[in-house]
Amino acid sequence: MSTPDADGLLAEQLLRLTRRLHRIQKRHLEPIGITPAQSRLLRTLAHYEQPPRMADLAERLEVVPRAVTSLVDALEAADMVRRVPDPSNRRVIRIELTDGGLKALGRLRGARRAAAEDILAPLDAAQREQLGGLLDALFDVPERHRC
Repeated sequence: MSTPDADGLLAEQLLRLTRRLHRIQKRHLEPIGITPAQSRLLRTLAHYEQPPRMADLAERLEVVPRAVTSLVDALEAADMVRRVPDPSNRRVIRIELTDGGLKALGRLRGARRAAAEDILAPLDAAQREQLGGLLDALFDVPERHRC
């Protein structure tokens, strides 16, 4: 069993790693002209069969609807997404990828692979596999134990 000090140190290491991940990802996304949050929204949009509502995106991304509005505004200004009326209820607005968004997704895949390689470079294949297993264990915690 870990001591409280060891757990605190581990928590601090995870926070430092999170900040490092964000910096590296941001550096690789800059040439595409998007932020990590915009990247996440684009990737999320790509998983929908039909264009989702902003509320659907907010729920899936686990953010407040206002955050989605800001992300969509920026991506719409960059011609990567567009707002379209719902065919069955014109009061509902849906968000769809544009051709520019689809092209950005293609570039995004390469940028994410390069960022992952930068992050994981110090680890050999066995260590990467072990890390993957440990991360899976942290993500598979029952909901009642989550913060």
